[in-house]
Parts: sequence; structure tokens; C-alpha cells
Amino acid sequence: MAPNEQVLVVERKVVEKIGLFNGLRFDVDRYLSEIFAQGVPTFKDRAQVENDPSYKQLIPYVIMAHDGKYLSYVRGKRAGEIRLVGNRSIGIGGHINPVDDMSLFDSSFYQTYLAAVQREVEEEVEVASPHTNHIVALLNDESNEVGSVHLGIVHLWSLDAPNVNKREQMITQMEFMTADQLQAARDSLETWSALCADQLPEIEKRKNSALSIDQ
Repeated sequence: MAPNEQVLVVERKVVEKIGLFNGLRFDVDRYLSEIFAQGVPTFKDRAQVENDPSYKQLIPYVIMAHDGKYLSYVRGKRAGEIRLVGNRSIGIGGHINPVDDMSLFDSSFYQTYLAAVQREVEEEVEVASPHTNHIVALLNDESNEVGSVHLGIVHLWSLDAPNVNKREQMITQMEFMTADQLQAARDSLETWSALCADQLPEIEKRKNSALSIDQ
């Protein structure tokens, strides 16, 4: 964690008002319209909110897919979230910082969020393939201390080719795996990835109705 790092959060009561849940929710528009409403999201010191479940840190969680396989990797010792080191993941993503606030006129922070998705992916991996980007789900897990202070926004990037190279040292053992392979390795998956792996057929289905975001 960087000293004095600020991250984008919403108060837990905002999510509770819409409907607190465990696992994945696919009625994305209903949640995003409230979460990114004017005056709702704000930046807080990460140290202040890291162990405070009255706030939810917003995390883009990008799943990359090609030809029925999904990018996966093991979080090495240089991972920013030390509580997840050693777990296999199928999500690329991270915290949203003020550096992503490109527009002085974006009071909803939605464009800030979209810029953060692109930045996080580019910091961690190089995607050398055309792709589509769909927001397919919201992800929440109250069963552990990491999940209780984070809220995931799940993206599905459908790649034309499996051309992805790592940039971050914390990414190890990177490979594309089938849904069956991920289920076989489920015990090694971080919680968010396990929840997503269980719902991959529905995630794939949802991309057909979700709005595509231009890259």
C-alpha cells in the first residue's frame, strides 16, 4: 500500500439500500446508476477504509476470455493485496485512485472508473488483441475481511486471440484455462475468482445483453 494512497469508495449503506448480496448480481444497471450517482462516490485514504466495512472500495475485476478459455494467474509475493498472495485469480483489477480523475466535469466519477479499468489492465498485462468489453455483474463477498471492504464490478473482455503478456512481477504462472480446469482448481482460487468461475456460463450469456464499452 502506497503512503497516503486514496481510493474510490461508496458507503456501505448505499449498497444496502439497493440490496446487499453475496456472490454475483447481474442487474448491473440498477446498481451502477446508484453507485455512480452524483455525490455518492468519494475518495478516502486507503488506510482509513482498508479495515472499515462501513465503506466499500470499488474494484474493477476484468475477466479475459478466448475460445472457451479464461486467463488465470497466481498472485506472487509482490501482489498489492498481501492477503491474496499465493491464490490463483481470473480477474485483473485494482483500486481507483485520483490519478484516474481525468475530467473536471465528471461529478459521477463514472468516466474516472472507466479510465481506471484501462489503467489497471495496462499496468498488469499487455493485451495485444482486439477485444470487446462488457460489464456483466456486480460482485460482493461478506465471508472474509477482504471481501467485506470491497465491491467488484465484473467486466468480460472477449479477445480475438489469446495474446496477453504479463507486465507486473506479481503475476506468475499465467495461462488460459477452461471452465472445467478452473473448477478442478477451485480450492486454489481466490474467493472472488471462485465465485466468478461458478457463474461463467451466466457471465458469457450476459455479455450478449450488456452494453459494449469502446476500447
